[in-house]
Amino acid sequence: MTKEATEVKDPKIEQEVERQLSVIRMGTAEIVPEDELVKKLRRSIQTHKPLLVKLGVDPSGADLTLGHTVVLNKMWQFQNLGHRVQLLIGDFTGMIGDPTGKSETRKQLTREQVLENAKSYADQAFKVLDPEKTEIVYNSTWLAPLNFSDVIRLTSTMTVARMLEREDFQKRFAGNLPISLHEFLYPLMQGYDSVAMRADIELGGTDQKFNLLMGRMLQKEFGQEQQIAIMMPILEGLDGVQKMSKSLGNYIGINESPNDQYGKTMSIPDELMIKYYELVTDVSVEELEAIRAGLADGSLHPRDAKMRLAREIVTRYHGEEAAKAAEEHFKTVFQQGSIPDNIPEVRLDAGTYWIVKLLTDTNLCPSNGEARRMIQQGGVKINGEKVDSAETQIALEDGMILQVGKRKFAKILLEP
Repeated sequence: MTKEATEVKDPKIEQEVERQLSVIRMGTAEIVPEDELVKKLRRSIQTHKPLLVKLGVDPSGADLTLGHTVVLNKMWQFQNLGHRVQLLIGDFTGMIGDPTGKSETRKQLTREQVLENAKSYADQAFKVLDPEKTEIVYNSTWLAPLNFSDVIRLTSTMTVARMLEREDFQKRFAGNLPISLHEFLYPLMQGYDSVAMRADIELGGTDQKFNLLMGRMLQKEFGQEQQIAIMMPILEGLDGVQKMSKSLGNYIGINESPNDQYGKTMSIPDELMIKYYELVTDVSVEELEAIRAGLADGSLHPRDAKMRLAREIVTRYHGEEAAKAAEEHFKTVFQQGSIPDNIPEVRLDAGTYWIVKLLTDTNLCPSNGEARRMIQQGGVKINGEKVDSAETQIALEDGMILQVGKRKFAKILLEP
């Protein structure tokens, strides 16, 4: 019999392993491989040495949505379990851009653009992560000094056939679409990051599986213990079908106002509530099970569960007082059908406005395209009357109330 098979396990250590596993498993799509994770956790607890957890990001500079925070939330859970987390800023790989899911070669960014985007990403990430427990590292530290012979050694560990197993590369190759050689280097560089960091665990979305497993493979090639790859699911947006995306308009942004965050959360399908609780809030495993059980046996009304979900999300990004105010706003506007008392006031010169320009000038819509879309969907009202055409001309009146969707209002005040 092996030593491990005959070894008497400490019940207290095993209990702690199970406790940590229950947190790590919550909401995860896949753990590769889980038996190795158990061994790493057991050793970490026995030696009081935290595991090194890696999350690599090539920041685009865009505002983050709740969909982006799914992996950040899991990283935050590892922080609370006492492990060491490193947020890897891909300032070197970011100049190539991750080809995952792309149908064409991405435009390469300059180092200055990448660093500017990195600061924006970190500022937003710290709305989820504990900055005091987060180490930020940059992969230019070890990738920039590599010479050509180092790169040849790295590329010798991977075949072209294996690279073409990636679905995105496979589709482009089959469709006679160009694949630049530097794109093949991206997963190799991400895998080498794990070698340089000696990562125990790497987090990513399910769309990052190829890249995460590359880290395991390269660590083996370099004689290291292999990392565990933990994949998080893709979060559906407000429509309950498509991936949360700003371009689809089905998103909740972490920089949005408390009222918008609360109202948008209340619009998600009931069947998505548990997934949102799992992936983007900090409720405990025990609380989540209580919510799940209450919904199943009817003791918890779906509306009440969703209102708590909305409070949890707003509290995380704006604080408890803002969450309470957003809830009162929601009750006033949606449950009682009233126009809120305190709505933004916008001063404009008297005259006639094209409705699309009026919506963008009052910041109710971020672009002409979004304004047209909202009008086409019947989501624009003036003094309670629906606007039917994007070509409508509006003669401004003092005190006029504009409404976009269910949550956005503006009162027009004419300049004297």
